[in-house]
Amino acid sequence: MTSAEIITIGTEILLGEIVDTNTRYLARNLRGLGIDLYRTITIGDNEERIAGAIRESMERADIVITTGGLGPTIDDPTRDAVAKAMGVETEFREDLWQQVVATIARYGRTPSENQKRQAYVPKGALGILNPVGTAPCFIVETPRNAIISLPGVPNEMEHVLHESIIPYLQKRFNLNEIIKVRVLHCSGLGEGMIDEKISDLEMLSNPTVGLAAHTGVVDIRIAAKAKSESEANIMIAEIESQVRERLGNVVFGADEDKLEEVTLDLIARRGWTLTAVESGLDGILARKIPHSASFPNLTADALMQTLRAAQAESQADIALGVSVYSEDRSAEMAMITPLGEKTHHITYGGPTRSLQYWAMNLALNWLRTSVEEMK
Repeated sequence: MTSAEIITIGTEILLGEIVDTNTRYLARNLRGLGIDLYRTITIGDNEERIAGAIRESMERADIVITTGGLGPTIDDPTRDAVAKAMGVETEFREDLWQQVVATIARYGRTPSENQKRQAYVPKGALGILNPVGTAPCFIVETPRNAIISLPGVPNEMEHVLHESIIPYLQKRFNLNEIIKVRVLHCSGLGEGMIDEKISDLEMLSNPTVGLAAHTGVVDIRIAAKAKSESEANIMIAEIESQVRERLGNVVFGADEDKLEEVTLDLIARRGWTLTAVESGLDGILARKIPHSASFPNLTADALMQTLRAAQAESQADIALGVSVYSEDRSAEMAMITPLGEKTHHITYGGPTRSLQYWAMNLALNWLRTSVEEMK
């Protein structure tokens, strides 16, 4: 079973100056190749620490991928760090230098002397063409490992990954499996309650099942490793069927589905129209639902009165109202449907900064399940 670890390099990531998107992109592509990802880590621009992390990863995983630190400046330490981890020197490679010269020439410039640093790689490394940037990439091989160093610039990394690295990995490690993932989205039950209902499924080894809690939504991840996509689909479908049977309409969608889109689509399929009123949500519900309005400081009684007026004015079939009270971490929800009026008061125990999104998602889910129950 082929395994990998990812090391992202850059002090700017540790300082929060930029967001690391490379790890997520690499992880998804490794998953698609059937490679198990053991660990990801970010290291600042420090040669010793990078070398130590590489050595540790080589002990655990077959593939070690680094991103970043391949630029021409002194604080780009990846080449030297990989060489130190392997116990070799760096060497100048004329073919890589010509690649740098040719790339810079496309901009009508000649390379500076310091850019020659980019043509140095650990001795014996395989040079990898980077046709969309000035940073050549390389692979250092051992009998077990492949240490692959890629640029930190996302579009360069992605291009080299698909053009050179994925074909290399498929050939070197004889990859003939895939890992496919399906994510089920749930609302209406907390993570703990969902865990109680499917805990036996979470003990499976293939497919694996895991939970991830968000604000008012819980995701269930089903991941299957198989020889083909069709085989993985069959494995996932069996587990998904069990999850849906146990949780019922707590599961509102899968993969790219969003709660508001599922809810609005359900209402549209009934041929109904919707209006909404919010208070204390800073417009987040109004941005999700067309024909909505925001009002300040609506009490529970005022919320229903305002909702009645909004429905009368719009002639909508359904009206949803939400008012959030930050001081006591609670929210009032109101709804008018063809079956009548109803209200619901909810209290929140989480951080205040998440109260608005929590209330919005619970209100949307309340609306969704209410519509589903109408015959």
